[in-house]
Amino acid sequence: MEPVTLATVQTARGRIGDSIHVSPCQLSHHLSELTGVPLHLKLENLQRTGSFKERGALNKLLTLSETERKRGVIAASAGNHAQGVAFHAAARGIRAQIVMPLATPQIKVSATRGYGAEVILHGASYDEACDEALRRRVEEGRTFIHPFDDAEVISGQGTIGLELLEQVPDLEAVVVPIGGGGLIGGIACVLKEINPRIRVIGVEPEKLPSMLRAREAGHPVTIAAEATIADGIAVRRAGDLTLPLVCRYVDEIVTVDDEEIASAILMLLEQEKTLAEGAGAAALAAVVQSKTNLRHRRTAVLVCGGNIDVSLLAKIIERGLVKDGRLLRIRVYLQDRPGALLQLTQILARERANIVETVHNRAYYGVSLGETVIDVTIETRGATHITAISHALREAGFRFERIQ
Repeated sequence: MEPVTLATVQTARGRIGDSIHVSPCQLSHHLSELTGVPLHLKLENLQRTGSFKERGALNKLLTLSETERKRGVIAASAGNHAQGVAFHAAARGIRAQIVMPLATPQIKVSATRGYGAEVILHGASYDEACDEALRRRVEEGRTFIHPFDDAEVISGQGTIGLELLEQVPDLEAVVVPIGGGGLIGGIACVLKEINPRIRVIGVEPEKLPSMLRAREAGHPVTIAAEATIADGIAVRRAGDLTLPLVCRYVDEIVTVDDEEIASAILMLLEQEKTLAEGAGAAALAAVVQSKTNLRHRRTAVLVCGGNIDVSLLAKIIERGLVKDGRLLRIRVYLQDRPGALLQLTQILARERANIVETVHNRAYYGVSLGETVIDVTIETRGATHITAISHALREAGFRFERIQ
């Protein structure tokens, strides 16, 4: 197989042409002020299927022979790669099978089927789904499209690097999420071959730093499975093709935890009006949390995907509001007599705190027979507002505690 080079990426760009959206790479004034770094966001979440994955998938599909096209393709994926393969295969009349783990959210299964692929649910994990896909490849003669460890796939992802150089001519640093390494391998190859002074930083989930461990060991190693909200980069083993690219071209790899990623998702949604999944927000999380010193370098951050489950997004928003002090839950101890609850709500109303939820309970929490307890969830304007509410409650003689 031909190795990944600047030439293979340039060829891939010519091949995929207008079939892939040139995603915007805009300067974020708010995030630049927040981080002290001139920060551009490369919005790959705006691709047709919601992520960068379709670049590599399409480039691979376009290299197939007529015989391979007739036999069809197969892939294993729990999300973005599945949708990229499904959409572009269907658009070219190529039959696609996608093996997805049994626990894949129904919204992703439906989206993949909606793009025209045959979905096969198999196994408890990606690894088991991949084993089934490889078995079917041999049995049915299909071409397997690997999500990252394939030269044509990597070259397709690398087309982002060519776009970055055109969109930000004075680019000095790029921050890229790492799963298996296909995205950063392709981008880093392009950037370093054209301008070796550009700093390339990779970001992995703290729970699954498979590329970091591989680079330390000098070869891919399989690490234990862990749950993370950055499921798109939750890869247990770095690629055999991607590791040499990362070792050669990537300057630094840092990690971020789930809380930091969740905060970045909320920041992108609230400040930039853009929706990112966990993997898509990991690079921004690293910059905001100062995981690497960019020294005021003009920096591009990859927002590489936006396919997030809405129930997870709701939890992230709620936890973010709690962390910022804009959603507060307090447990208030009241005298069990008429008018006590009215007095409490009047104080909250006077302080302009909006009551979201109340739980009124006489039987629990170990209170005396003459007392009752009410848990109140309220919307506030932040820490200063909470201080004012707390002061007003104490002045009125209420005993209360904050519930995390």
